[in-house]
Amino acid sequence: MTAVESAILVFVLLLGGTGLGTLLRPLLPDEHRRHETLQLVQLVIGMLVTFSALVLGLLTASAKSSFDTVTSDLRTYAAQLIQLDLRLREYGEAAEPPRLALRAYTAAAIASTWPREARPPGDYYPVVAQIDPSKLESSELGALLNSVGRSINSLVPRDHFHQILAADLEQHFLRVTDTRWRLIEEAHGSISGPFFTMLALWLVLIFLSFGLVAPRGALAAVTILLGAISISSAIFVIVCLDTPFEGIIAVPSDSMREALAHMNEPLAPLPSTQ
Repeated sequence: MTAVESAILVFVLLLGGTGLGTLLRPLLPDEHRRHETLQLVQLVIGMLVTFSALVLGLLTASAKSSFDTVTSDLRTYAAQLIQLDLRLREYGEAAEPPRLALRAYTAAAIASTWPREARPPGDYYPVVAQIDPSKLESSELGALLNSVGRSINSLVPRDHFHQILAADLEQHFLRVTDTRWRLIEEAHGSISGPFFTMLALWLVLIFLSFGLVAPRGALAAVTILLGAISISSAIFVIVCLDTPFEGIIAVPSDSMREALAHMNEPLAPLPSTQ
């Protein structure tokens, strides 16, 4: 369920709970409308409101922390791609095929992960099907990146300098693959479905109680409506932060595009090693 769908569902449930409470209010016996009973209801509502506010605050903090972690890891991933590209440039012409494959992988990853944004210019990368933002895993992109690793492993160093570079390239590639899989795992939503259902039930009970005790009038109706909108927008923000590669609040592609820009820069002449 997307963030918009979750927010709309919660909004409808809250208004439905308020409407149910309004319909039940005339059916209550007179002894259930006494001042003491209403005070007890207000105390219980206050307890539920406090508890729900704490849970919403913890969910928001957890989702924001997860979103920041993904953003940081994506920047790390982009930096690792740049470092791998630089090492491939240092190796020389023998490493040009894996370097071009790495550049094609980066461009294809940008185009498929952020389909709503402009594609990287050029036709040097394959057109990969749009990635599911909740999974972020693509067999085509994985195969393309693995081909870079196979090419690196097949390099035959011709001297001690290139032996050191080849070993360094293998370590850099391992770091790239480790970070890629960490990003894939972090793309999955962390909010538990049953927990989210229980939170929605608590909120519905609160708004049902509002319908039981709120006076009939336009001001009370507008106040309850604004409360439902506020809580629904909070749910929208939480779900958006929990799904960092989809929705309105998504991890930006700036770091990956900067990495691709570095890869597209012309090769500088290598200094003589003599």
